[in-house]
Amino acid sequence: MARKKSETQKTRAKPEAVIEIASTGVRLSIVEVVSQENAAENPNGKAGNARSVSWNTLDRSDVPITFGAEIFATGQIKQSSISQCIQILARYKEQLAAWGLAPQDATVIATSALRESHDSDSIVDRIFVRTGFAVRIIDGIEESRLMYIAVRECFKDSPINLAGDDFIILEAGGGTTEITLLKKGSIVGAHSFRLGAARVERRLGQVGATDTTQRYVRQFILNSKNSLNEELKNLKLKSFIAVGKIPQIAALYVGKPISTFLWEIPREKFFEFANEIQNYSVEECMARFKISYNDAAQMHTGFFIYETFFELSDAKTIIVPETNLREGVLISKIDSPDEELQQEFYKQISAGALNLLRKYHGDESHASYVAKISLEIFDELKDESALDKRARVLLEAAAMLHDIGIFVRMENHHLHSAYIISNSEFFGLGKSEITIISEIAKYHRGHANPQDEEQFQMLPRAERMMILKLTSIIRIADALDRGHTQKFEKLKFSRQKDSFIIDTGNRHNTVLERRALEEKGEMFESVFGYKVILS
Repeated sequence: MARKKSETQKTRAKPEAVIEIASTGVRLSIVEVVSQENAAENPNGKAGNARSVSWNTLDRSDVPITFGAEIFATGQIKQSSISQCIQILARYKEQLAAWGLAPQDATVIATSALRESHDSDSIVDRIFVRTGFAVRIIDGIEESRLMYIAVRECFKDSPINLAGDDFIILEAGGGTTEITLLKKGSIVGAHSFRLGAARVERRLGQVGATDTTQRYVRQFILNSKNSLNEELKNLKLKSFIAVGKIPQIAALYVGKPISTFLWEIPREKFFEFANEIQNYSVEECMARFKISYNDAAQMHTGFFIYETFFELSDAKTIIVPETNLREGVLISKIDSPDEELQQEFYKQISAGALNLLRKYHGDESHASYVAKISLEIFDELKDESALDKRARVLLEAAAMLHDIGIFVRMENHHLHSAYIISNSEFFGLGKSEITIISEIAKYHRGHANPQDEEQFQMLPRAERMMILKLTSIIRIADALDRGHTQKFEKLKFSRQKDSFIIDTGNRHNTVLERRALEEKGEMFESVFGYKVILS
C-alpha cells in the first residue's frame, strides 16, 4: 500500500513535514504539495474531487520507541527512552534539512503516551531545547477529528458515499481506541477509550492475546458498548471503517481494493485472518509482515481488540483506508478550510453540548433560549467584537451549559458547571477551547469578576478578552430569562450612542428582567461600552 512518487511535477512548492510521537514509535512524513492541475496528471498523489491541493510523499521514517510500554506500566517514561526519542528527532532534523526544512517548519504532535505522562511539560521542553521541535500534545477527541479528516479524504474517489450509509470509524492504537460514529455522513458521536494493545499488556503483565487478556478486552468493550447504546441504536451499520496498521495488514492479505485509497474485507475473512495471527509468534509476525518488534508484539492483542468490536455489530464488511493521523494533520495544515466540514464540526460541538446537558438533566428550554439570545446579540455586535465564527460556536456551547452545575447543587452552581465542562470531552474542541467554555460558565453569574482570579490572569490575553466578551453576552441573555419562562418571543436590538437597546415589544411585565440586568449588565458596559436598556 506504499505510495509512489509522481513523474510529472510542473509546480514545486516547499515541502511540508509532520512528525508523530506515538506510543510505539516516532514517525515522520515529508511531502511535496502539488497544485490541483498537477494532481490531475498525477494518479499517485492524494487528490480529492473538491480539494485545491494534493501531495506526493518525498520521505518517511518510522522508528520504534517504548513510551507506551513504560507510561502504561508506571505512569512515567524512562530517561533513557526520552534520550532515545531526542536522538530520533535529531536524526529527523537532519532529514528535514536535506529537503530544505528547519524544525519550525514541521508540525509535531504527540498522542496518548506523552499525554498521560506526569513529566510531559519537561519532556516537551527538553525536546524543544535539544532539537528545536515544538511538540503539541493532542487529546483523544482531537485525534478522532484529525483521523476523520484523513478518512474523509480517502473516500473522495471511491464508489462508497460516506453520506449514503451509517459507519463507525475505529482506530485501536497502543494506548487508546478512538471511535467516531457517522450517520449519513454526519458525525453523531466521538469517543476516546483508554484501551490499546500496549496499555492492556502492561496493565495485565502479559504479552499476546492470552485468555486473561481476551477476557479483559471483551469486558472493557462490552462496558464501553453499554455507554454507547443510546447513540448506536440510531445507526443502521453496514460497515466498519478500520484505521491503523493492523487493519491495513489484514487488507493486504485478505482484502480487495475498491478505490485508490480504500480496501474492503468481508467480515468472515477478517475473523479468519485474525484467528490465524494468534498462532504466530512475535518473531514470525516480524518476518512475515516486515514490521518492528514493538508492532509485532502488539499484533495479537491489537487484532483481538478490532475483532471484538466487529463481533458486537452486524457490519458485513470492514473498509480500510490507506491513511494515518499524520495525513489528517497535513490536510488541516495545507488545505484551505473546507466550509462544509467546518459546519459539520460546529454542528457536532453544538450536539455535544446538548447531549452533555441532557446527561445532567439540565433545563433544556432555558439553555436553548439563552443560547438563541446570546447568538443574536453576538451577531448584532459582530462588526465591533473582533470575534470569529469559532468564538460564536464556543458562545453557543457555553450558553447551553452555563447552568449544568445545578445537577450537583444549586448553591455555587457556576463552579460546578465549570468543573463538569472542564472534565468533559467535545469533538472538535481542544483543551484551550474547553477551558474557555468552562471559564464562561464559571463567571456567568453577575457577582463574579474574572479579573480578580489568578487562574484567569494566567490565560493568554486573547483568550481573556474572548472570555470577557462572551461572558458579558451570556449574562445579558441569562438576565432576559430570569424567570426561566422564555416570555420574550422576539427581541429587537439596536445601538444608539452609548446605549444597547433591547426592544421587547412592551407586551410583558419586565420588572424581573430589569432588575437582573442591573445586576449582570456591568460587565457588558465595561467590555463593549454600551449600557443595556430594556424597552
